[in-house]
This record gives sequence, C-alpha cells and structure tokens, in this order.
Amino acid sequence: MRDHRRDGSSPHGNLPLELDAFVGRAAELAGLARALDAARLVTVTGAGGVGKSRLAARAAARCAPRDGAWRVDLTPVRDPEFVDYAVVEALGLTDHTTRLPRETLFAHLAERELLLVLDGVEHLVDACGALATDLLGRVPGLRVLAVGRRPLGVAGERLVPLAPLGTEEAVELLTARAAQRGLACGDAVDTGAEGVLRELCRRLDGIPLAIELAAGRLDALSPGQMLRRLDDRFRLLTGGDRAVPPRHRTLRTAIGWSHELCTPEERLLWARLSVFTGSFDLEAAEYVCSGDGLPAADVLDVVCALLAQSVLAREETPAGVRYRMLDTVRAYGADWLEATGDAARLRRRHRDWYVGLATWCELEWFSPRQREVAARVEAELPNLRGALEHCLAEPDEAHLGQYLAGALWFHWVGCGRLSEGRHWLDQAVRLDVEGPAGGRSRLKALWVLGHVAILQGDTAAALAALHECREEAERSRNPTAMAYVEHRTGCLALVTDDMPRAEALLRSALRRYRQIGELNTNVLMGQVELAMTRAFQGDLPDAVRLCEDVRQVCEDHGERWARGYALYVLAYAAWSEGDPVRARELLTDCLAGAHRFRDQLGSVLALELLAVVTVAEGDAAEAAVLQGAAGRMWPSVGLPLFGSAHYNAPHELCEATAREQLGDERYEEYVRHGARLGRAEAVTRALRRPGAAALPAPCRAGRPAPVDARSAKPAASSTRRGGETAG
Repeated sequence: MRDHRRDGSSPHGNLPLELDAFVGRAAELAGLARALDAARLVTVTGAGGVGKSRLAARAAARCAPRDGAWRVDLTPVRDPEFVDYAVVEALGLTDHTTRLPRETLFAHLAERELLLVLDGVEHLVDACGALATDLLGRVPGLRVLAVGRRPLGVAGERLVPLAPLGTEEAVELLTARAAQRGLACGDAVDTGAEGVLRELCRRLDGIPLAIELAAGRLDALSPGQMLRRLDDRFRLLTGGDRAVPPRHRTLRTAIGWSHELCTPEERLLWARLSVFTGSFDLEAAEYVCSGDGLPAADVLDVVCALLAQSVLAREETPAGVRYRMLDTVRAYGADWLEATGDAARLRRRHRDWYVGLATWCELEWFSPRQREVAARVEAELPNLRGALEHCLAEPDEAHLGQYLAGALWFHWVGCGRLSEGRHWLDQAVRLDVEGPAGGRSRLKALWVLGHVAILQGDTAAALAALHECREEAERSRNPTAMAYVEHRTGCLALVTDDMPRAEALLRSALRRYRQIGELNTNVLMGQVELAMTRAFQGDLPDAVRLCEDVRQVCEDHGERWARGYALYVLAYAAWSEGDPVRARELLTDCLAGAHRFRDQLGSVLALELLAVVTVAEGDAAEAAVLQGAAGRMWPSVGLPLFGSAHYNAPHELCEATAREQLGDERYEEYVRHGARLGRAEAVTRALRRPGAAALPAPCRAGRPAPVDARSAKPAASSTRRGGETAG
C-alpha cells in the first residue's frame, strides 16, 4: 500500500477543487453536517442532476477528519466487482499481492480517521452497501458518505434527501453562470427580465443540471426565447410513460431539451460518444464516431459545439486535453444510440480503437515516449476496461480480449496495476479460442500471467501458466512464445534462489530473442535479471558489464523503466565492492524513476538497498527508518524480497548492524517511525536524505563488510563468465 496519489492530490484528501461558485444550499449543508456528526453512514439521495455530488463534496471538505476526505467516483464503474478496486485507486493505493482489494482497504484504513465519499452508487447499490457495511464494521475511525439516486438500504444508514433549488437560489445560480460567460443578465433578457428568469427556473424545477444546461445556451438564446422553446419540450418529454418516476421525467426534460436544441450532427455525435466510458480524446472521437452522416473532418467542430452547450466538459490531464460527459448525459445519448440500431457497430469501433491504442502503446513503451505512454494508458483505463469487458463477453472476440490483456503487460507490471492485470489475465486464459490468432493471443496472455504471478509471489499460479504456455508453444512451434516462457521461467528461478537454473534459462531466452530479432524492454529486463544471477553468484564484473550494456541501449532508445532496474543491479555491485557513494548516486536515480512510473516493486527494492547503503555510511538511525518505510510497502507488492535469501541478505545485514549500533529499543523506534511514512513521503525523504531529525540523534558506524545469501557476508569474487548482451 502507498500514500502516493495518482492524481497528485494531498495526502489528506482528494476532493476536487471548486472552479466556480457554490450557490445557495446553506440549510442543506448544515443538515448534512449534522447527519455526519450523528451517523457513520450517511447517504445523500435525490434526482439525477439535483446537485448531490457538489453538496457532498462541500460538506466533506468542511468536516474532513484527521486523515482527510476521499472521493470515489463510481460513475465509470460498470461491474460490481470493481467497486473495491475503484476505492483502492481513489485512495492512491497499489497492491501487487494476491489478496483481495477489500483486504488491502482493511489494512490501509485500520488506524486512520477519514471520510470516504462514494459518489454515484445508484447502479451499484448492493456492492456499495456490502463494502460500506464491511468497512464500517472493521474500521472504527471511518465514516462513509454515499451519494446516489437511491439509498444503500443497509443497517445504520442515515438518509439525507436533497430537493431541487428554491426559485431564488435557482435564479442566483443561473445569473452566476451567465456572469461566468461574460453575460450581464440585463443584456441577455427580454423586458421583464426578473420575471422571465424566475419563470424559467421554475419551469426547470430548480434542478441545477437543467439550469447549467440553460446557462450554456445564454450566448445563443435569451431566457425569454428559451422559455418559449422549453414550453414545447416539457409537454413532449413529460407526456410519455407515466410509470416513469417524476424525477426521471424531470431530468429527461432537462437533458432532452438540450438535445432538441442540438443540430442533427450534434445529436448524432452525442449518441455515438456514449460508447466511451470516462474521458476520451479527440482522436478517439474522430475514429470511433465518424462516418455515416458525420465526416471525420467535422468531428472537431461538432465537439466544440457540444462543449459550448455543456454537453461535454473539457479537462487538462497529464495525457493532454480530454473530454467528458456527465453520466446522465451519456445515458441519454446511449438511449438514442440504441434507438438508431447502431450501438453494436459503435461498440466494435470503440473496441478496435482501444485494441489499436494498446498495440501502439506496447510498441512505444520501448521509446523516448515511455512516460507519455504511461500517462496515456492511465487516462484511458476506463475505456480499456470497457473494451476488455466487451471482448471477453463475446465468444467471437475472445481472442481480442486475450490479446488486449497481454498487450497491456507493461501497464500491469510497470505502473502499479498487478492486481488488476491479474484479474483480466485470469479471465482471458480461461477462454478457449480456436484458430491461429487465438492460439497466439492466448500464449501471450499465459506468459504475461506467469510474469504477474511471479511478481505477486504466487509461485503455483506462475508455474501452472508457464507450463501450459511452454507445452502449447512447443506444440505450435511458436518461437516468440518459447523465448518469453523461458525468460519468465528464468525469473521464477531467480526469485526462488535457484541461480544456476535461472542463469541457464535467461541465457537461453536471450539467445532466442536474438534469433527472432526481438529487442524491447522485455529483452533488456532479461539481461538485467541475468546480471542479477551473476551478482548473486559473486561475479560482480560480469553483472556490471551486462547492466552497463543495458544502460547504453536504454540511453540510445530513450527507455527509462528497464534502465532503473539496471541501475539497481549496478548499485548492488557498487555497495558490495565498498563504494556507498556510488551506490547512493545510482539508487537515487533508480528510485526517482520508479516513483515517477508508480512502480511499487522498483521503489521498494531501491529503498531496501538504500537502507543498507545508509548504514554503511554510518547513519544507522536513518537506515532503520528506511527499513520501516520499505516494510510498510512490501505487503502491497507481494512476498517481502520475494522470500529470497539472496535478495534478503542486504536487509538482514542492515538490520543486524543497525540493531548493534542503536540497540533493539531505539532500532524498533526508528522502524516504527519509517512505517508511518506514506510512499510519497518515504521516497521524498530517501531522495533528499534528511537524517532522522524527528528522533534522537543517530549513532554512527563504519561501512559493514559485504554479504552473500548464505552467510550474510557477500562474495565479491572477480570470477567472470561470458554473458549475453542486448545490443
């Protein structure tokens, strides 16, 4: 687990900053605050578009407890199984282990006092109710504020129904939004402006969403003109099925009125954009939504028109400019898309775009655009999930689901998504797909599954996946799959301390890679792992040679992620040879890079080695702090130091030396201090090396002797064997 926030938010909460004025609702805010004081589970209910989310965010910001208020946006979540993952993600946690995300939440929240805001629960009531009940039953410092169109229906829930705005507040909201657009109400309205505004807001039933949509048209229509057009739309849209709840008819009125004001091209794009989940960019919209009445060249102009009408919202992200629909607006468009009979075709185009995007990103992972790729996939994850769900649910497209789950290996492994990757890969490999394309896709999914399981410490699952992959690769004579399965089997031998077998398999895999002309991040990692086997067997010069070669290839190609692991091995060699200054320089670079990629494994390995370097430099107290920080991170990665004696030897030496110099009581105090640091705090501390200033002055010690896995005294033999190179 970690406290690094994916969205860059404060460690004390992730509530969105308000970009425009909060209008009215003083009484409702006070009532919600009282409810939160009186109950641990409060649900704000009301019609779609009535302002539930905004009110909840404002109330949460005012009463946030010690560890903050954390909002979980559940609107993009379709599968109840992903509710827990969404909460884990919103809290900024990563967990590479095989444990369930709810167990991760229990561990993270156990000693915290925070408010969890579950926003958009109406389509996931059972899952959200079960989660809230479990968490509140186990975490005494937790309160939950749910937001949705209906209650969770669980014990202890206190309901706060939210009504529409009163007329005066509705007029105030409309006037404020007009002013934001540079429109003075007196310039934009007919004679009798105040009465027209009041009537318009009354006819909109005081629903903030409807008012926001009306404000979006003030640059084109006066309130009087809107009022006249709205009259027809109200009668049309409320005269249908009387079994539909009034609040739904009211919401549909607001959205339907905006829809009617759109041109045919705008309505067509609105409907087609409903196939996206979460945000999307212009290129995706142009590919997925163009054709048959909407040329690709016109999509930009129509997007701009929808932005002007507040049907779409524009947002700046690390992946660039993106667009988003309110969920209710998207649902309205989806109804129209189904009515056109074009929904299946649009879903296929959506799938094609995201399969293509994943293919491009996998290739570009080995390039100077690696960080751009990481940001892009992070932004597109809701749509990639949608494409995976679609493929894995359609028998004729299962091979594409297997391909997509495998192609995203770099995101699962390199960007803190092992647990989710395991979820998709497990589903993918269970599907039987006939034909050559299906065979190749399944083989890739199998070796990626094996890789993920290795990093999670699930040896049994890794062995099963890799064994099946090898048998099928041999049967189908697939040289690429054979190279990858030997590589991953070599990794498994490495972390289980079988160095001779690991070395033989990794050398064989590298030879196979050369024979098929493969050169990418996986190949470089194979060479880094071979170097690690050489280092663990005492041949530090050969390990250095192999990793310097990897570093040069990385520099030539702009690759940064594999480079970080090469730096780790070089730092291990420098420390083993008694050069802590060089080791620290390399590890600082390694840790900074891993942190930027949100690579939990790379970060914790670097912290572990920095701890032993720090004790070698004479700062036993700070070394203990770093060990405490690493100890907190390991449960979210997998088995600490893979359960490997070789990887664990530096840790044991560091602990023994620090205990000897500090004494058991002070050592444990420093470790506890480190364990209280979040991931971002620990990384920041390690990179600037402040010393354990908050605790008693540290003891000093000389550099310890190097260690090996068996005796805790490393062998720095100069014995050298020939190695493989990636160049």
